[in-house]
Amino acid sequence: METTTFVEDWLCYDPILGEGAYGEVRLLVHKRTNEKIACKIIDHAKYKDAKTNIEREVMILKMVSHDNIIKFFGRRQEPTREYIFLEYASGGELFQMIEPDIGMPSRNAQFFMKNLLCGLNYLHMKGITHRDIKPENLLIDGNGILKISDFGMATLFRLKGKERKLDKKCGTKPYLAPEVLRRPYFATPSDIWSCGIVYVAMLTGELPWTDTTDGNEEFLKWREDSYLAETPWSKLGNTALSLARQILNEDSEKRLTLQQIMKHPWMRFDFGNDDPSSQVDGQTSYEAKRWNSMMDSETKNNRETPQVTLSQPAMALRSPTSMDQLINHIEITKSRDLICFSQPTRNDDVILQFTQTPITKENFHHLVKRMTRFYVTCDLQKALECLGSVLDSLRYSWNMDAAGTVTVSTMDSQKTQLIFKANLLKMDGKILMDFRLSKGCGLEFKKKFLKLKSCLWNIVEKPDIVSDASSCSSSVP
Repeated sequence: METTTFVEDWLCYDPILGEGAYGEVRLLVHKRTNEKIACKIIDHAKYKDAKTNIEREVMILKMVSHDNIIKFFGRRQEPTREYIFLEYASGGELFQMIEPDIGMPSRNAQFFMKNLLCGLNYLHMKGITHRDIKPENLLIDGNGILKISDFGMATLFRLKGKERKLDKKCGTKPYLAPEVLRRPYFATPSDIWSCGIVYVAMLTGELPWTDTTDGNEEFLKWREDSYLAETPWSKLGNTALSLARQILNEDSEKRLTLQQIMKHPWMRFDFGNDDPSSQVDGQTSYEAKRWNSMMDSETKNNRETPQVTLSQPAMALRSPTSMDQLINHIEITKSRDLICFSQPTRNDDVILQFTQTPITKENFHHLVKRMTRFYVTCDLQKALECLGSVLDSLRYSWNMDAAGTVTVSTMDSQKTQLIFKANLLKMDGKILMDFRLSKGCGLEFKKKFLKLKSCLWNIVEKPDIVSDASSCSSSVP
């Protein structure tokens, strides 16, 4: 699709869909066709090292076309900014569907695993390695299909049939294969290892370790086969654990290939079949019942949530203005309704206009689905005051910008920096408190969100009084 397609009649919705290493992502909706696309905005003036990575990402996106990979529609470059137009995945990030310390139903995990492996197999056939597979980079579209996204760390490992080893250490620590830290390493097994960590996270709601170094106690137990009584492995059934064991084999040459994973019994089991008398891969009824009894509890539903380690207090950067002045400033800022961007050099005389649009009952479905939002029963000022008070009591560092976005900085349970943002949106006379991850682990972010929500319970609109339009409360999409 040519970038000139994005010339007029596109509405830019105020809430940010997400943030990447080099900028933010916003939703664009065409006024007449209702077509939706995601626009990644990169500020080259702010991120000096973005240009090389963006060029590589765009090059790779142009090479691929697959149902399980986010689609690339075009780009527009300016002296200091760049706009990348991508497929809009309304289901949000995969981590939103993972319940902390619990996971998700095995049927869902199997479906997403198949999607992930199909997309990754296509990339590997093209000689492309992703190098940063994790739930935060896996998006879900409106039909529930998983899409691999964010190719900022991707690279070519095979060209004209000749494969090379890689030596760049990149990715996210908990998902990194051991050989990546030692270097050089083969591309395909390292991506497969990352898929194995995603698989464990989907079934158990937690990550098995923070890294794969010799000093990591959890990883050493895995290496020494003394892990069975440890979480997350104790949450897995025998067949699920068998698959994890073979994907997360420290020896990359003995690690399962993508094709072997797809043939594993756990991947072939029909979790959607409720008839115990039916056959499973030619088994008798008795054998099928035994298989079902082994497979039906891949995750547990009644586990206590572990204590969340809070960060030490840090200096919070607050605006010196009063709350009344700040509320007034937010209202003025939100009322601005036009952003203009210049077009490519071949079409300089055209101005691209994105009309910013507030969220209403009618267009609420345009928001990306998130489990981390809820309505409150008070006004904007009271909601901000309550949120600030709770953040202070939890000893989180936070600040609020002129547009009313609250940025929260803390450390997760693994002592890694975690940053998330809260936006308070007016909708049909009510206030929607919307949280999104900015930096860090999605599962840890969800733990923090649940803690915040419980502390704000006195102002959270309860599910039994939520209207049809506000399905974003405790059962938000």
